[in-house]
Amino acid sequence: MNTPLSEKRRLVQGNEAIAEGALAAGCRFFAGYPITPASEISEVLSSRLPQVGGSFIQMEDEIASMGAIIGASIAGMKAMTATSGPGFSLMQENLGFACITETPCVVVNVMRGGGSTGLPTCPGQGDVMQAKWGTHGDHPIIVLAVSSVADCFEITIQAFNLSEKYRVPVVILSDEVVSHTRETVVFPSPWDMEIVDRTGPSVPPEWYVPYEDNSIGVPDMATLGEGYRYHITGLIHDERGFPTQRPEEIEAFTGRLFRKLAQGLHEIQKIKTFMMNDAEVAVIAYGSVSRAARSAVLEARDRGVRAGMLQLITLFPFPEHLVDNVLKQCSKVVVPEMNMGQIYREVQRVNQGKTRVEKYSRIDGQFITPDEILGKLLPEE
Repeated sequence: MNTPLSEKRRLVQGNEAIAEGALAAGCRFFAGYPITPASEISEVLSSRLPQVGGSFIQMEDEIASMGAIIGASIAGMKAMTATSGPGFSLMQENLGFACITETPCVVVNVMRGGGSTGLPTCPGQGDVMQAKWGTHGDHPIIVLAVSSVADCFEITIQAFNLSEKYRVPVVILSDEVVSHTRETVVFPSPWDMEIVDRTGPSVPPEWYVPYEDNSIGVPDMATLGEGYRYHITGLIHDERGFPTQRPEEIEAFTGRLFRKLAQGLHEIQKIKTFMMNDAEVAVIAYGSVSRAARSAVLEARDRGVRAGMLQLITLFPFPEHLVDNVLKQCSKVVVPEMNMGQIYREVQRVNQGKTRVEKYSRIDGQFITPDEILGKLLPEE
């Protein structure tokens, strides 16, 4: 069921827009623990979810929060949690369990600066690789990045749609700047939004095979409590959900987890381009830094430099082909990040010497400005 928004045009904060996007996507369960700079998501949903028949629980910690949304999802609810770096670290073991059990859920990480408790009120982008590899084992996951308040609403809906369609956890990476920015957003009507729900079994309970392979590699997902009984385990399992150590079953199971995303790359991998048609130099950016990059590109154009930008929305699976096109087109590519170069390393991996790739890093809790990026785009004197 979609929840109509009370107004079409609203001045909202990024965290509020994430909460509204979750509600519009059909999220009816949230479990979380307050943490700066993500707490507003919990605050909004603690009020809004009961109004639409949903449930909000403040858990004792982030470990329990992740476990709660997994349980709610298995019971048939679209579920989400939200946190920041320290809490995201605590969620990793249960996030791995969600990957192996193919439990759809959405995890929002509003990134802040530094390691450990770091810089709680400052922006950062240091959790990019953690989002991909934070939990142990070789596993598929989808990671999306938001750059504006409008993104916070739209991409949250996309995150739920991808999670439900592919039975995979989806991580949304925001940061302190995006989540605490207020902008006017025009919300679409519920009838204009595409909402995807998981596919349930079309066979009676006695015929149901919970992890059966099919053409898209995504098994139908039964809701526990509706007569479909099956085994759920974090161990590698066969198509009926029971642990296995048979090499052929292990290989088939793990291969299917990766295949289902590989077959859907055309709709999973999302980017935006800005002035790339004739660009000779380009910025590859994501999150709030892409806002500064856009301004830098406009200023570079005013100074006669053919600059453009590739904004990454999907960070993982990394859009190698789309990045490769930019690397082949441009004589120089700049990758600005509020970390030591986590996506820069991915770009270099794809580059393989095609062009000149430069990183620009800030790790002092301060935002990367348009002028700093512009200095990398202009010709060296």
